[in-house]
Amino acid sequence: MKSYYITDTGKVRTHNEDSVAIVKDLKGEYLMVVADGMGGHKAGEVASSIVVNGLTTSFKALEEVGSKEEAVSWIRESITKLNDDIFKYTDEFPESKGMGTTVVLALVTKDYILFGNVGDSSGFVFKKGKLYKVTKDHTLVNLLVETGELTKEEAVNHPRKNVLMRALGANNPIDVDIFYLDIKESDGILLCSDGLTNMLTAEQIEKVLNSDISLEEKIVKLIKKSNLRGGTDNVSIAYLEKESGEDK
Repeated sequence: MKSYYITDTGKVRTHNEDSVAIVKDLKGEYLMVVADGMGGHKAGEVASSIVVNGLTTSFKALEEVGSKEEAVSWIRESITKLNDDIFKYTDEFPESKGMGTTVVLALVTKDYILFGNVGDSSGFVFKKGKLYKVTKDHTLVNLLVETGELTKEEAVNHPRKNVLMRALGANNPIDVDIFYLDIKESDGILLCSDGLTNMLTAEQIEKVLNSDISLEEKIVKLIKKSNLRGGTDNVSIAYLEKESGEDK
């Protein structure tokens, strides 16, 4: 496996509220996480860093990820605790009230991948040159699409497309969606904030991932393309891929 992650402020925002990380344990298991913070007084980056730092610290402290059931429990318990931590922070620092964050994570073992998400940051698998979205966005617009009140085409440019129905720091108790995949179902795993998916289509992302350049160059190119198309938001990407020769 090889990996790379990056975050960029974009062309419009004055500061970056995203946080991103990839960590590997001694058994060769990976945690990938992207969090897209929001809130006034530069508090969005506080919320996203609480989540990313909390998850990576907890992951490093595990002896092993364990079974799928144990891993699911770890994700749920970790997200619940971190959501509580955000609410405690806003109690202690009232000026940060209203801060929150999305989170999308992937736990990658030799047998399985678990995705977890709250909000509208996205998790994809890359398989045989195609990108497949695994997670579901917790947005008002996506809810309207699922209930048949909007078409997918209408949703793309809807004026309320960024209204979140679920985020850490906004809902308590919090509910995290978890998705399971066999490790053989993936050649690569992409996590990103909506700063990427709002600027580039899946086909445009696929084209870059299929290009004959290094992994790092691919991810940097995706950031540059997002900024060329407007860069209206912070952009964060975490990418992990199997190396040639690894079981596919």
